[in-house]
Amino acid sequence: MYFRHFILAILFLFASQAAYPTHQRAAEIVYIHLSGLTFGIYVISYTFTPSPANQYRSILPVNWGDGTTENIPRIQETLLPDDITYNLYYGEHTFPGPSTYVISIEDPNRNGGILNIPNSVNIPLFVQTELVINPFMGGYNNSVQLLMPPIDNGCALQPFYHNPGAYDKDGDSLSFKLVSCRGAQGLPIPGYTFPPATQSFSLDAVTGDLIWDSPPQQGEYNVAILIEEWRNKIKVGSVVRDMQIIIIACNNNPPSFDPVADTCVEAGQTLTLPVTARDIDGDSLLLFGSGGPMLVAVNPATLDPYPAVGKDSVTTFFQWQTTCDHVRKQPYQMIFKAIDNSTPVNLAAILSLWIEVVAPAPKGITATPIGNAIRLLWNPYSCPQASGFWIYRKADSTGYLPGYCETGVPAWLGYQKIAEVQGNSAVQYLDDNHGTGLVRGVQYCYMITAFFPDKAESYPSAEVCAELKKDLPVITHNSIRHTSNSTGSAYIAWSKPTELDTMQAPGPYVLKINRKTASGLPFIPIDSLPNLNDTVYFDTLLNTANDTLTYLIDLFNNTPGNRFYLGSTQPALSMFLNPVPTDEAALLSWSVDVPWQNKTYIIFRKDPGQISYDSIGFSQSNTYVDHGLVNGEAYCYFIQSIGSYSSSGFIDPIINYSQQACCIPVDNIPPCPPVLHIRTDCDLLENVLTWNPGADTCPSDVAGFYIYYAASWVPPDQLMLIDSVKNPADTVYIHHQPSTIIGCYAVTAVDSAGNESLPSNIICVDSYACPGYTLPNVFTPNGDGKNDVLEPFPYHSIESINLTIFNRWGTVVCSTADPDIQWDGKDKSTGRSCSEGTYFYVCLVKEQSLTGVATKTLKGTILILR
Repeated sequence: MYFRHFILAILFLFASQAAYPTHQRAAEIVYIHLSGLTFGIYVISYTFTPSPANQYRSILPVNWGDGTTENIPRIQETLLPDDITYNLYYGEHTFPGPSTYVISIEDPNRNGGILNIPNSVNIPLFVQTELVINPFMGGYNNSVQLLMPPIDNGCALQPFYHNPGAYDKDGDSLSFKLVSCRGAQGLPIPGYTFPPATQSFSLDAVTGDLIWDSPPQQGEYNVAILIEEWRNKIKVGSVVRDMQIIIIACNNNPPSFDPVADTCVEAGQTLTLPVTARDIDGDSLLLFGSGGPMLVAVNPATLDPYPAVGKDSVTTFFQWQTTCDHVRKQPYQMIFKAIDNSTPVNLAAILSLWIEVVAPAPKGITATPIGNAIRLLWNPYSCPQASGFWIYRKADSTGYLPGYCETGVPAWLGYQKIAEVQGNSAVQYLDDNHGTGLVRGVQYCYMITAFFPDKAESYPSAEVCAELKKDLPVITHNSIRHTSNSTGSAYIAWSKPTELDTMQAPGPYVLKINRKTASGLPFIPIDSLPNLNDTVYFDTLLNTANDTLTYLIDLFNNTPGNRFYLGSTQPALSMFLNPVPTDEAALLSWSVDVPWQNKTYIIFRKDPGQISYDSIGFSQSNTYVDHGLVNGEAYCYFIQSIGSYSSSGFIDPIINYSQQACCIPVDNIPPCPPVLHIRTDCDLLENVLTWNPGADTCPSDVAGFYIYYAASWVPPDQLMLIDSVKNPADTVYIHHQPSTIIGCYAVTAVDSAGNESLPSNIICVDSYACPGYTLPNVFTPNGDGKNDVLEPFPYHSIESINLTIFNRWGTVVCSTADPDIQWDGKDKSTGRSCSEGTYFYVCLVKEQSLTGVATKTLKGTILILR
């Protein structure tokens, strides 16, 4: 059993506390894995001892979440002061298969008078726990265990602190959040609220510290905490604790702890820490604690004294003799709680302490060169629980020493993880660069760490370095001497071998020069040299203007009758410069693939009309942007690389050159898109477009603007060019259409070179931007030349109408499909003038819009006056 509730603490906690004659106060469900699909489930609840319901709670119904329920027995009943009963129920259940199961209990009812649960005495207590059975998550899960009791108390207007003391046996990551308390059928309780606070009521999602600053009113409150377990970023279970906080009016101050910093300890070492609590009121204090270190099966931690009791201040000593069994990725949490003996309520303080147990570093690391590889050896590892070892490599030494809590190999060192060696009994690794061989002239440095089943990583080993024997040539130069399409030349140089095994290969020797001009093509032998002291070669009649050149030097033992291949240099690619022209600038990039390390590149430029090059800048990468050029003028460049091998005995620095390459800057960067605004003039049926220049990060050589339009909504690339504005200072355009305002608009900016910007924001104007089709309610057909005919107010975007006008008896006196109407007040059947009075109309209007034609019906009255 991996949880423990502190009966002594509860006795102290409730020694001076009153209790209402009620039933359920707090509860939670936790579980342990037994075997296969079988789990042991514990239900912990706190109830009111004299309650009749408590007498009949020797069993408790549990919903297993798989469609079945079962009554499980109470296996422990502890009577606490002030009529509080601690109940522990236990049952075992075999689940049908992998899935997610929500185990729950619902027990009527809660105690009365809970201030943040309306009518609490009639509300059941409901808690649930999520059990995930997933064969792919790395073993069966055990739920989190909560080590601090779920009933706590505090003073009104004083900060309240609580921590559930969550411990996860499996080392899973935990997160905490406040959730609503639940009632009947697991539903939210109507009217439930979190407790009110004078400042704040919060829960730390990482530590689980609940801070209530501060309770404004005495009484009982219930809150629920959801603790979720995460393994490799996947949720593997959760527990909901429904707890009760009892606030009483008092003027006591809570205790406080002396600060204790989170810490690390190397497995096998003993960690000893004093933990001290103080009380400014001079009250007597009880100090106790629990957490993962005290619950591990092997060498659990101890507190001495436990509990610690004192007046004014109290100290206990935490001591833990750690072992490799304690190594895990997640740190352990210890929760310390100090309670005073003040009346009418005992106040408490909590201290959360995180302890990481780090595996020791692998010891006795050696690195020995063997041919094109380096063999690493180390001592048998001291922790048999390790899963294997991670091998890290870097060219050249760092001199790194890990910090106190710094595990693994930090990325900022520049080391790369190159291999994983499985098995805790492994003691060696051969680094041959995954079959391609290591490079002579490079000092290779290594660090090794042990890793564990949960990917916990040990301290890194001491750094060890080695380099291959110099028993082959080491290429140092592949430099372009002359740039030409046909008469170019390259300079190739190498360092001769100084550690040849002359017993195996007594010589003489032959050096074979190989070259290839494109990736994917094979090397072609171009020459051979009979003298080992020959370390320079000039290759001529090349197309260095367009080709990349890669060279490889083979070494042969040429003893008469015993000619054989000894090995080769690493291939080295000539730098190839690629200048890309742009607006008043050149974008320079160059290819680099050499066995040594280039640290700096110097950029040389020849300006228009000049005959010599001059350095203009440097770069530590293989790119450079040359600004401030003149469009239309030719600029030529080459690159000088400066590098070295990390081993001694080589020319330093190693300097090489690219070919020369030219470009002519050209204005190919468009202006920024304008920002468009539109105002519609409904009287003139005009859309007035205005725009602002785009962002000032783009070129400012705007020469004009293009106006794009579509009569309906279309994708941006389907807008049609309808006009242009030639003056860059003119940022207003009026679009007039005879009968509509509808349309979508965008504007682009164009520079003097014809580069067009991306479209501005698109703005669409729909028919509702102006008043729709409307009829007047009176006209005077008396022949005075004023208002003699019925006609609509100015309109737009009308496709058709169908107007019918009736007299008071329902007789049609006018009908027309002409949107202008122009009715003179005469009866369409008799041709006689209609009498003065009120007439009725129905008008079916088909109105254009961005999305098509919309139909609407107008109804109203028209008064004829003569």
